[in-house]
Amino acid sequence: MGIFKPSIKTIKSTSYQLLKGLGGGILILLSLSSTAVTIDNLNRDLPDFSYAGYKNGAEPLAFATANTINVADYGAKADDGNDDTKAFHKALAAASDSDSPIVVQIPAGRFIVSDILYLERDNLILRGAGSGATTLYFPRPLRYLPDPPELAELRQYLKTMNKRQREKSHNIDLAFSQYAWSGGFIWTRIKNERVKPYLEEYDQQPAPLALPTQGKRGDDRLKVDNASQLRVGQIININWYNREGKDSPLLKAIYPGVEVTGSHHWNFPNRPLVSQASRIVAINNNTVVINDVLLHDINGLTTDITQKAYLQNIGIEEFSIEFPRSAYVAHHVEQGFNGIYLTRLFDGWVKNIDIINADSGILSEESANVSISNVATKGDHKAHYTVAMGDTHNLLAKNITVNNTAIHPLSFNTFSTKSVYTGCEIYHAPILDQHSGANHQNLFDNITLHATLDTEQLAQRRYPAFKGGGAGYWKPTHGAGSSFWNINVVFKNGLDVAKPITLYGVDDGPNANVIGVHGNTDIDIEYGPNANIKMQNKAIHQAPSLYQYQLQQRLGGE
Repeated sequence: MGIFKPSIKTIKSTSYQLLKGLGGGILILLSLSSTAVTIDNLNRDLPDFSYAGYKNGAEPLAFATANTINVADYGAKADDGNDDTKAFHKALAAASDSDSPIVVQIPAGRFIVSDILYLERDNLILRGAGSGATTLYFPRPLRYLPDPPELAELRQYLKTMNKRQREKSHNIDLAFSQYAWSGGFIWTRIKNERVKPYLEEYDQQPAPLALPTQGKRGDDRLKVDNASQLRVGQIININWYNREGKDSPLLKAIYPGVEVTGSHHWNFPNRPLVSQASRIVAINNNTVVINDVLLHDINGLTTDITQKAYLQNIGIEEFSIEFPRSAYVAHHVEQGFNGIYLTRLFDGWVKNIDIINADSGILSEESANVSISNVATKGDHKAHYTVAMGDTHNLLAKNITVNNTAIHPLSFNTFSTKSVYTGCEIYHAPILDQHSGANHQNLFDNITLHATLDTEQLAQRRYPAFKGGGAGYWKPTHGAGSSFWNINVVFKNGLDVAKPITLYGVDDGPNANVIGVHGNTDIDIEYGPNANIKMQNKAIHQAPSLYQYQLQQRLGGE
């Protein structure tokens, strides 16, 4: 498998057409001035994002379960105003004692929970009666709970580096919270496993299972020196290291043609700069076939294959998460009204969840092949994140509705690769954020932004739709292959001036694909360097979702 590369040539046309191609494929022609280009041609040189999601998008969000445990049987009682935490802990403990795939069922009604609910076993579904029927209400933030041992390194890092939020105009000089980008009341966790590396003193170099010797970016197979420690079905981490400094071949592959200024790219030579979590589907002698495709070439780069512990087949679905209304203090000093924290999860999902008044709705670290779908964030509280991707591979966020104000409404964070936001809608202060730290080959797909221009933006006819967050030691904002497809910007004002509105915000992320960005008024796009900007001011009606189009091509459907 790999990137779909049709041999169809561009065809002259002045109208839209939809034609059936050979072998069940679809050929779509789009009018572009007097010359039409095919969706296939637009897609040809883009990364293949179709592997994102649970089971690489090839299976429904479900698995067969043998048993059901109901939290009501352990003492949880809806709508009585009493705390139900102990009952939830007992139900989850009983689920952990079972060897069979299991559902922990939450009935309709409102339940009060004041502690973290850890999901720590494979083949587990935490299920409510529907997002409009079941509510988990968390009355206190995480800061009032005992410090999670898995965040001990983060706490030490924040103190050692004196991480503080300083805003002179607001008289703020406050220490960062450990919950600014970590932690959650529903937490997939492998107990005592390091969530994320921060301090070198805790680094332990794992022994490689094999050394890759050959492989091409976009291929689903690679050769290794010795496959004796590998097996079919095994989850492996294919790692690329930068041990050659500022001008290394790996940095040139991630950031072609631009200067890399962030020192973290070369200051940690024994940590992978890129790591791809994949499952082995076949082994033939020393040729290994994986469930997706290689992020980068093997030849000429420093690589190895290691293994981490992952949870598998965890589903979180069909309920609401609600927090009390609380004062917003400052960026990075959040109290910890965080909903779901996905760590070390491979093949899992979150679906049909409403999240109200959160500091962060869903956070993720070191997870892959996860689907997050039909999630709505809402409430009066200003959030840090809604649904954020950090150190993810093949994570799919589909149909995310952002009805609250958030600093980073949708965000690809450090080390995210081949992850996708698709079919999302942002109603307040919308931006598309990429948060630095070797994140690359990610996709914003078929997203609608509802934007209101402030007085200065109206005067300048400029709106910061693209944002490059993160620390300077991880710049540039993103690497090559980061893509935008069929982005619709609906301006609520400023439509009475016959002058385009310029979308801007990222000037250092190289080789982005910006295709089909349009609005309810003419727009201009500033994006650099070497951005591939096509179909500006044209909606892509025939293939509104690149992810879905690529998935259909790969699976052979229509």
